[in-house]
Amino acid sequence: IVGVFGYGGGVIGRYCDRPDLFPNVAHFHTMRVNQPASKFYTTEVLRKLCDIWEEKGSGLTNMHGSTGDIILLGTTTDQLEPIFYELTHDLGMDLGGSGSNMRTPSCCVGKARCEWSCIDTQDITYDITMRYQDELHRPMFPYKFKFKTSGCPNDCVAAIARADCSIIGTWRDKIRIDQEAVRAYVGGELVPNGGAHGTEKRALDIQKEVIDLCPTKCMEWDGKNLKIWDEDCTRCMHCINVMPRALRPGLDTGATILVGAKAPILEGAQLGSVVIPFIKMEPPYEEFHEFVEKMWDWWMEEGKNRERLGETIQRLGMKAFLEATELQPDPRMVNTPRYNPYIFYDPAEVPGGWSHDPKAYRERHHA
Repeated sequence: IVGVFGYGGGVIGRYCDRPDLFPNVAHFHTMRVNQPASKFYTTEVLRKLCDIWEEKGSGLTNMHGSTGDIILLGTTTDQLEPIFYELTHDLGMDLGGSGSNMRTPSCCVGKARCEWSCIDTQDITYDITMRYQDELHRPMFPYKFKFKTSGCPNDCVAAIARADCSIIGTWRDKIRIDQEAVRAYVGGELVPNGGAHGTEKRALDIQKEVIDLCPTKCMEWDGKNLKIWDEDCTRCMHCINVMPRALRPGLDTGATILVGAKAPILEGAQLGSVVIPFIKMEPPYEEFHEFVEKMWDWWMEEGKNRERLGETIQRLGMKAFLEATELQPDPRMVNTPRYNPYIFYDPAEVPGGWSHDPKAYRERHHA
């Protein structure tokens, strides 16, 4: 096991089984470097990074790993501390996560370049990175834990499929509609889909390309105006993507929090489950921090070795997770609402309570 002083993660030890045959790769350690939020670099930083790695490593890099880290591939044990010193002192960069800890948080470009972003993804990522330094650098969890933040439901970092905790920007008021622009799309004056499927102007078949594809059928076109029943909208963004000049997210913005997504390692692949339908993600993010710490306390107590959060929830049930994090059940948390019609109440919450009498039950139901 190799690493840098004081850190439990960030360096992945790689040794050759036959150093006698391949002495040049007897050591070939990988270093993970915490990338800047949204992966914004200056050429000066990239050149300095390459200079360090060319001098003290193999020169091979991976920009970026699936979590987002700058992956520096191949160095020797005696060079780890000098590289770490130069990264931190000369470039102001830190190592990322590896092992059973919080992995390097990642996010989309957010408000820096995207007009749809409902939250400041970069500030959220910076806050998580700085607040949870111990969890990032010193493995203490049952297994890895990933935060990913997307500014809107388009989810450009695929957080809903890959993150143990997904933060997805959303809104809870009405979609803003410019009816003149809607008519311009239908009349062929504007290019649909922002030009993604061809830049030629054409008449948009709004019924076929927008309304019929709405997953909740919450839209209607009467030939002049577009009507949206916002209470039925699931914020899928399809209509906004097709007619970006006509529709915009609402102004009361925040985030939806999902948990439990992962790639298939122990169990199969899982998508995230909604646990907080709406939260105002604004500094200092105290409500979110309280949720995270309750979530981690429960997972560290109940999770088995190499069991991701989603697998622990799958094994013990969403009910146990909601009780531990003190969240109220909500219909939007139900994955398949018609699959199981039974509702189980906690006896403590039922006025008068009740007690189970196995003897009386058996008398009524003879085997």
